Amino acid sequence: MIHEFPVRVYYEDTDMGGIVYYANYLRFIERARSDWVRSLGIDQNAMREQDGIVFVVRRLEAEYLLPAKFDDDLVVRTTVKSVTGVRLTMMQDVLRGEDLLFQAEVLVVCVTDGGLPARLPANIRRQIH
Repeated sequence: MIHEFPVRVYYEDTDMGGIVYYANYLRFIERARSDWVRSLGIDQNAMREQDGIVFVVRRLEAEYLLPAKFDDDLVVRTTVKSVTGVRLTMMQDVLRGEDLLFQAEVLVVCVTDGGLPARLPANIRRQIH
């Protein structure tokens, strides 16, 4: 399963040199993950309100390969690497055309509203297997 999310680089995303500020890649991939979850028909507000659980990033490993610049059209490509009862690992690539600019491996888990670990809901595991 591959999910693609378009991103336009705005002036506010860049540093003084017109290059995307490094932390903004994390914003881009977060938006893409949220859009991917929504595209699966998963209502994160209902998950929190009804089940008392939310997704959180437990670990993220990122590599910055090439700079993105003001007014670039980018695509964030999200793919599932692995899923278990408690962990979801995704690869997220940021591309400009065919050029790979940024790559991250993201480990997502669920926690209760009290911050305790929780299993990923079965319906979600089934959808992404």
